[in-house]
Amino acid sequence: MGKSRTKRFKRPQFSPTGDCKADAAAAANGTGGEDDDGPAAELLEKLQHPSAEVRECACAGLARLVQQRPALPGLARRDAVRRLGPLLLDPSLAVRETAAGALRNLSACGGFEVCDDMVTKDIMTPLVALLKECSAGLDSNEMSPQEKKDQNRNSIENIANEAVNVLWNICECSSRAVSIFNKEGCLEIVLKYLSKFPTNVDLAISVAYCLQTVTEDNPELLKSFSATALHVLESVLLSPVSSMESLLLKTLVAGTIWNLKDIIPCKSQAEIINALLKILSEVLEMDAGETVIQMKEAEMQRLKTAAEAEEILENTNGYDLIEDDEMEGISRKRKVRRKTFVSDLLPATDKELRETIALLTAQQTALEIIVNMCCNEDPSDDEWEELSSSDESDAFMENSFNECGGQLFSPLCLSHEVHTALTHYHIPKKIFEKTAFPNSTAVDLCSRNSTWKPLIRKMNTIQCRALLCLQSLVSLLDVEHLGGAAALQTLAQHLSQLLFSQPDFAKRADFLEAISGALRALLQTMASKNISQCMTPDQLMTLCKGGIHSSNVAVRVNVVSILGITGSVLAKEDGTLETLKNVGCFLLEVTTKDPSLVVAGEALDALFDVFADGKEAERASIQIKLLSALKEFQPVFKMKDLAVSPRLECGGRISAHCNLYFLGSSDSCASASQVADITGIHHITELIFVFLVEIGFCHVIQANFKLPTSGDPPASAFQSAGITGMSHHALPTFILYHVIHNMLISLF
Repeated sequence: MGKSRTKRFKRPQFSPTGDCKADAAAAANGTGGEDDDGPAAELLEKLQHPSAEVRECACAGLARLVQQRPALPGLARRDAVRRLGPLLLDPSLAVRETAAGALRNLSACGGFEVCDDMVTKDIMTPLVALLKECSAGLDSNEMSPQEKKDQNRNSIENIANEAVNVLWNICECSSRAVSIFNKEGCLEIVLKYLSKFPTNVDLAISVAYCLQTVTEDNPELLKSFSATALHVLESVLLSPVSSMESLLLKTLVAGTIWNLKDIIPCKSQAEIINALLKILSEVLEMDAGETVIQMKEAEMQRLKTAAEAEEILENTNGYDLIEDDEMEGISRKRKVRRKTFVSDLLPATDKELRETIALLTAQQTALEIIVNMCCNEDPSDDEWEELSSSDESDAFMENSFNECGGQLFSPLCLSHEVHTALTHYHIPKKIFEKTAFPNSTAVDLCSRNSTWKPLIRKMNTIQCRALLCLQSLVSLLDVEHLGGAAALQTLAQHLSQLLFSQPDFAKRADFLEAISGALRALLQTMASKNISQCMTPDQLMTLCKGGIHSSNVAVRVNVVSILGITGSVLAKEDGTLETLKNVGCFLLEVTTKDPSLVVAGEALDALFDVFADGKEAERASIQIKLLSALKEFQPVFKMKDLAVSPRLECGGRISAHCNLYFLGSSDSCASASQVADITGIHHITELIFVFLVEIGFCHVIQANFKLPTSGDPPASAFQSAGITGMSHHALPTFILYHVIHNMLISLF
């Protein structure tokens, strides 16, 4: 990802069990497509039942049902949100919690459209009222100390936990919800919940997630942050507790404080940034693989000891109490279900699994925060987010490409304070260590147990986030701070080994996107510093052939860029003719066949980079008939142009008025054959103008465009075209603009 600051990372779904097996099973087996006799209609009808237990069972059943996507349209038609909303203020605390759990599932599984619809149906009114009541309840003396400590699902703090999760989901998807959050003073309420972190870490973690969401790009909320509010965050950050859950909480709070950096006094920023990165460093320093192994072994030992103790107890007591056990069976089972109902962010039971998930989540979050620190805070960046294989499309990429002025990734920057803290805590080294594949022993242990198996995906995600961090740091830090030229070569070998040790790397979309981005940044840095690269021609072509078929546009752009970077280096070396021919043919194929204009433009740019200079490059361009191939490309480009932008919008951004003078030709739209006959001009000039003329670029820029002479300085040669800007809404124009700029620079 170029930037993760607006990425909505999907989290585990909330799975309440409820107390009514029959209703829950019926809901789980439902399709949601049935009419009035379906489970949805029956469960919604029971929400109005006079019995609190029936209402509770109905809420629990709906909480299961909404996890099935086919059921969502039916629930929407039956106005499930408006029926569940009033139950948030039900006289029964148990009903309140199960209703909040159902809404939490609905908001998590339904996505942006469902969450926005929930706001439209005014779910925020009862939700905010519930949050305020829970806040008041925490201060009341109605409950005894023992009741306040009891972690059953009727407790006020557990209801607040579910309500905060609903709030988080909705604010993450709806700007209207965030506005209501600001207007209703929800900040004060959730900060009170956060202050309960010493006794209820689950509630504090939910609040921290919510705060990280609502403080992002929310200047109105930032104005309401008082010294008292900042003190609450500071107290969490500086807490001496060092459990895995506390590490996760501190990491989330660190992300929130980073969002608040604009309101922190300048004199305190260095100290704050240092404290944040210290926390992140501590989190990344831990060996997740070893932790998984230790915790899994501890769980196995605990279960073994418990089984032995239970066996001894049974042998001692005999079977005299069987009847009593049966009589108490219902209440015991109810208690167990209540424990699993508390929260799904961290498992309520299985202490070892809970600790492990907390650490893995903290490490993933820490890496995402570091990427955010490396990204330029510019208003135009609001549209940028990490592009995953699940939510990416060519249309999205191309629209984003237009709106962001043609940058595939957000601009990167690094303040002096962040730079100093990163290097002081050796964070680049720790990130490098996280790019390795997960511990094989840990993966094997997790694969044998269904409850631990999801941790394999978490470990793989951490590797991808680390690769993304590496991409940002390589682009930002000086070579010396990265360890020097030798360290970069070692890093390149490491990334190559990671990539090519996986025969099926092309099938792992997230991994391929992350590692191709890291390789791209690294090879670009090495090329700019004239550091020799270690990827063999065979490896290079293997990567490109595997990546170019990815459905992920970012992957295809990365591999094409890698080919251009490496090819431009090889063009200056002897004995690289065959490799350059392969590179040229591959890029030509991408240019003409890839359906995305973004990828085609990147391939075109790479072609000019590779064949801009060098005797071997010139020989290769002749042998693969590059000129004629570019001529054949022009109708393809025109079709893509029409598909994306029926009419190029100059809008005053390209202000040149000119005729194209091609050495004696007075025709502003000279033919390709005339241009090809030009002598005494660098061969790449022919490529540029053949391409531009054949695609009809002269109809876009009608100007006096004279070929630059060898005496023109780079700036004046480019300015002679009169190009003073470009339309952010005309992608083909940008591609041409970018190509002209790069190629004219290469001429001098």
